[in-house]
Amino acid sequence: MSAVASMRDSILRADTRLSKYHPLSRILFYDDFDEGVNGWCELVGNHAGNLDDIREIARDFRPPQLSSCTFFDIGTHGSIEGTYSLKLATRAVPNHAAIAIKRLTYMRRGLVQFETYFTFKAEQTFDRAALSGWDGNKAPSERQFGDFSFSNDICDGENGKRYMGLVRYLNTDVDGNLVQKWMHKTSVQPTTRMERQGVVPPNQDFHTVNPDDWEEIPGGNQPLCFNETASKVNWHYLKWIMDTSRRRMVELQCNDNVMDLSSIEVPVYDGHYHGLPNLLNFLLDVRTRTNVRNFLYLDSVLVSVDW
Repeated sequence: MSAVASMRDSILRADTRLSKYHPLSRILFYDDFDEGVNGWCELVGNHAGNLDDIREIARDFRPPQLSSCTFFDIGTHGSIEGTYSLKLATRAVPNHAAIAIKRLTYMRRGLVQFETYFTFKAEQTFDRAALSGWDGNKAPSERQFGDFSFSNDICDGENGKRYMGLVRYLNTDVDGNLVQKWMHKTSVQPTTRMERQGVVPPNQDFHTVNPDDWEEIPGGNQPLCFNETASKVNWHYLKWIMDTSRRRMVELQCNDNVMDLSSIEVPVYDGHYHGLPNLLNFLLDVRTRTNVRNFLYLDSVLVSVDW
């Protein structure tokens, strides 16, 4: 290891906020949500000054919030370090989603690495019939949590190719059966223009042309720690690497499970997109399958690059 690399490693290890991450050579941004929302905002569909133009599926996404992760029985969890995390919360409506986005541009193509510590929960309910089967250990509320995703939105340049990498943790299917697998999508995300042109019908999955356009990531079967009740959270580590020079995902790691994504083709839109040169957006979302609110919490986020 060179002297410069050794010094950099020592600096990272000495910072307790950064030492839990494994950044590439340059840190693009580090978001500690004790310091605010750091540019994460609600995703709003395209419109021409009239909110009635927004796609129906995108009209009611909920914005991110700062949360101390409070529950009725234990009070406040806080975050891993400090008090606040970034929280996405759905409505208590089946198939409702909350989506947050952070909008950037890039100066060069190459590796982009997204890291975070996250946790997820279904809201505590007090309907004993809905929670039948509780034995003091397993949590029936685990089946009330739908899915969450990490994704991006990238455009190569002026009138360039646009594509969106995405990894989804599918906890349950539409019937409430536990799936607990990491998935990738096989079609592009329908745009407002595509829907207005009649290319795709309104659907029940914001990210794909058809709700079934998903495949399991090789090695993606991974039950995550839900704990015994709906008011206990445990933080998970996630690292996701994208290579924008090849329009490919590279690797996904969640805790000790490392998944090779290099053979997965990322869907690319036909044609070219004007007005999006060097686009580099990051998105988070959570979706409920039932009439129970679902939550996704992020302690912090670190994005690094090899530029």
